[in-house]
Amino acid sequence: MRKEICVFSGLPVHPGHGKRYVPTIVQSTRPVLIFATGKCRKMYMKKRNPRVIAWTVTYRKVHKKVASLETMRNRAKKAKKVLRPFAGFDLENLRNKKARTGEIRQAGKEKALKELAARKEKREAERKKKAASEKQDNKGAKAAQKQAMKSAPKQPKNRN
Repeated sequence: MRKEICVFSGLPVHPGHGKRYVPTIVQSTRPVLIFATGKCRKMYMKKRNPRVIAWTVTYRKVHKKVASLETMRNRAKKAKKVLRPFAGFDLENLRNKKARTGEIRQAGKEKALKELAARKEKREAERKKKAASEKQDNKGAKAAQKQAMKSAPKQPKNRN
C-alpha cells in the first residue's frame, strides 16, 4: 500500500491512519485533504502557515534544518596503518621486508607468465603434430580406399 503525505505538515500518513477532510463549502482543487493528525487538521482550518510552525516539514526545509545528503554520508576516516616493531623484528627489518614483498610478487607474476607461455607453445606444437599425423593418415586411407575400388571386380548393371 502507498503512503500519503499530510497536506499541512508534510509528514507521511500510513494506510488506515490520519484524518481525511472533504471541503464542502468551497470548491477545492483536491476533493479529499489528508492530514496526519487532528492537530494538523485544526491548524489547517485556522489557516496557520506551515512555514512558521517549527515541527512541519515545510518549516524545516525553509529554515535549512534538513540534513543534506553530503553531511549524512560523511564516514569516519579509516585509521592509518602504522608499522610497529614487535618481538624479534625491529622497524628497519619490517620496512625492508615490506619493500621486498612487492618485488617478490612481481617476480612470481613474471615466472607464472613465462610458464603459461611455455605451456601454450607446447600445446600448439602438440596440436600441429596431431593435425599433421591425421592428415597423413587420411591421405593413406584415401589412397588405400581408391586402390580397393580399382581392384574390385565391376558388377554388371541389371537392365530389366
